[in-house]
Amino acid sequence: MFEAHMLDAQVFRKIFEAAKELLEDASFDCTSEGLSLQAMDAIHVSLVALELRAEGFELYRCDRATNMGFKVAGLLKILKCAGNKDSLTMRAEDQPDKCSFIFESPNKDKISQFDFALTDIDQEHLQIPDQEYFVTIKMPSAEFSRICRDLANFGDTVTISCTKGQVQFAANGDLGTANIRLQESNSIDDDESDRVQIDVGEPLTLSFAVRYLNNFAKAQVLSDTVTLMLTPKTPMVVEYKIGDYGHIRFFLAPKIDDEEEDDATSQPTQAVKDEEDDD
Repeated sequence: MFEAHMLDAQVFRKIFEAAKELLEDASFDCTSEGLSLQAMDAIHVSLVALELRAEGFELYRCDRATNMGFKVAGLLKILKCAGNKDSLTMRAEDQPDKCSFIFESPNKDKISQFDFALTDIDQEHLQIPDQEYFVTIKMPSAEFSRICRDLANFGDTVTISCTKGQVQFAANGDLGTANIRLQESNSIDDDESDRVQIDVGEPLTLSFAVRYLNNFAKAQVLSDTVTLMLTPKTPMVVEYKIGDYGHIRFFLAPKIDDEEEDDATSQPTQAVKDEEDDD
């Protein structure tokens, strides 16, 4: 049997609200260690990886490793039925054809149960290797969201240039050129969620499709901060922590030239496979 309980049902809703533009189908791998999800967008340009640890839940039980596939749009319809302060319990049998979503109000005077039919999904599970990145940037998630939104007005591509102590985001197009530079925060009086922290092992400049970055930035509802991890010829990682539960990571390969986006963006699938071959 599988059962997981979280006090705030809205956390689960926010996760899939953030990923809905990228995912149509997804499947949870449920083990004794927690829930994980990995899925690519429809044209295999970006990858979403979600990890929710067992110890983050108020109650977690998984007697047997199982997989639960679902349509993201359908799941969101169910999650939107939860009240703002409802708790959420997910429950399924060992070989499930459905998963129950149970919402309970704080004073327990209302309990709603929705049995969601699961779907068989044939998805390739990629092994994403651990690696060190040339640049790691931690910054307020709201600031990252605003930068992506503002630069989308100037072009389809955002160029990120990193040197010691600073990072610059730039875009250009018919409207003109835009450059936004952030300096590393040095004041110890700043709240950690408001600070910009830039760790540069080696300077680099990489370009990315801005519409994907804008989709990633919707996850700001999950965390006050976002971490960007970059290294040449490797997908960029955009990570948001999800309280005590875990994190969601978005992967996007850098653009290799100024051609059309679909031709110029390397697929994360191939980038990950190439790294596996090197190992």
